[in-house]
Amino acid sequence: MSQTKEIQLPDIGDFHDVEVIEILVSPGDRIEPDQSLITLESDKATMEIPSPEAGVVKEVKVAIGDKINQGDVIVTVESEEATAGETAEAEPETAAEPQAPPVAAEPEPPSASSVPTSSGGGERLPVTVPDIGDFKNVEVVEVLVSDGDRVEKEGSLITLETDKATMEIPSPAAGTVRGMKIQVGDRVNQGDLICELETDAAEPAPEPTAAAQQPTSAPRPEPIAAATQERLPGEKAARKRPVIAKPSDAPKGRAHASPGVRRFARELGVDIYHVPGTGPKGRITKEDVQNFVKRTLAEGAPQVAATGPLQLPRPPEVDFSQFGEIEEVELGRIKKLSGKHLHNAWLGIPHVTQFDEADITELEAFRKDLKAQAEKEGVKLTFMPFLMKALAAALKEYPQFNASLAPDTEKLILKKYVHIGVAVDTPNGLMVPVVRDVDRKGIFELARDLMDVSSRAREGKLAPADMQGGCISISSLGGIGGTQFTPIVNSPEVAILGVSRAEMKPKWNGSDFEPRLIMPFSLSYDHRVIDGAEGVRFTTYLAQLLGEIRRLLL
Repeated sequence: MSQTKEIQLPDIGDFHDVEVIEILVSPGDRIEPDQSLITLESDKATMEIPSPEAGVVKEVKVAIGDKINQGDVIVTVESEEATAGETAEAEPETAAEPQAPPVAAEPEPPSASSVPTSSGGGERLPVTVPDIGDFKNVEVVEVLVSDGDRVEKEGSLITLETDKATMEIPSPAAGTVRGMKIQVGDRVNQGDLICELETDAAEPAPEPTAAAQQPTSAPRPEPIAAATQERLPGEKAARKRPVIAKPSDAPKGRAHASPGVRRFARELGVDIYHVPGTGPKGRITKEDVQNFVKRTLAEGAPQVAATGPLQLPRPPEVDFSQFGEIEEVELGRIKKLSGKHLHNAWLGIPHVTQFDEADITELEAFRKDLKAQAEKEGVKLTFMPFLMKALAAALKEYPQFNASLAPDTEKLILKKYVHIGVAVDTPNGLMVPVVRDVDRKGIFELARDLMDVSSRAREGKLAPADMQGGCISISSLGGIGGTQFTPIVNSPEVAILGVSRAEMKPKWNGSDFEPRLIMPFSLSYDHRVIDGAEGVRFTTYLAQLLGEIRRLLL
């Protein structure tokens, strides 16, 4: 009598509803004690679940993407003892002759009936998408074989990808691919035809026969070695003794890796198609990805540069409707464009922000004195034209701030003109029109230009040329509030000035405290071009100009 045992998920701590991301065995596989059956992944760790005993897998009870808990049945296994007992019953006479090899009797080989015994030609076996759980319309992301390719049993045919996992569909038998029916990008479901397989006629059932030819009491070193080579115990051994992969080990256009390894590669920004695999059958392991990153960094990143900019992993999709009522609103065109530009600037520029403050008491009094005259000129005189004039003078004093880094990052382009961008909050999003030749214009003219570009920005009437050519930008939030913030450099500029709300503060003048109007500001700059000492000198000089209005007008 055969004895079938259920192998359940053991105690895995406080984890619940843990996702199955990899199934490492199939029905008919012989497994050994401690051989991994499945791979689970929680928010904190990836874990492999081993078999507590040896035997033959009869049925796999879970699928990739399932959420399981302690006590759930993973597989059913025909135990080693039962298999040995059946073999002993089938060979009662042979047991009396230990020196004679057993007859090549096959105790019900599971796959012999599906393979023709005639040597005249192979059988056409349709290969369909197996049961993949509750997934529907799963996308084909890789086609790993072509017409005429030779595949082994359990060799991968295609790779499917869902929102939760990536899975490879294996071949049910060895043979030659005839008539591939799907291609990359197709959406498939259970039962869809993948290809037809011309099975091997001359090899009816080598694995069951080999197993039947061995005495039950004798060890089985070769099948065990084969099993460990194909499954995870062998993979662990390969990880302990990695070898340098040859180009042929990982065919171009193929990447055999588990979902966990693929996600690990995405998190590091690595194109997994360029990683040579050192695991069984060229499979890519986590260590292969780590070694690839180390080599790439040591060689000056030629491979990563060839694949394009760093690609960060997409954030996980969250169904917020499960927490309450929601509404989806499309981002405006300006926000989409500026968002991509700011994202690239934040990733590509090593930012440093220097915080400082300026005493603008006298400057504010001077501005109020000029207010009546400005009204006669037909302009609204705010603090911004004075700040722009001071910033232009600081750029003249420190020309490395009025520059751009060449695309090859080997040269600095110094600009002899002074054009300043001013961030404007509009109903459609943030826009940065540019006021030109700030160093050559007076305060009233700057005020007039500023009124013009700001109104056109809010009305959506700016031309592309109106937002190009800036040397440095100003982002002023003082009219709203706040004390400090970190502005993002508006590439290809190398610095940006952020201005917060000015307020009266007590300042010590040597004998007593007196109220002074203090304006906090911050300077973000590209650390590849400007070092910390230069940043401090710049902000100190700017604060002096704003604090001594006479010096500004000279």
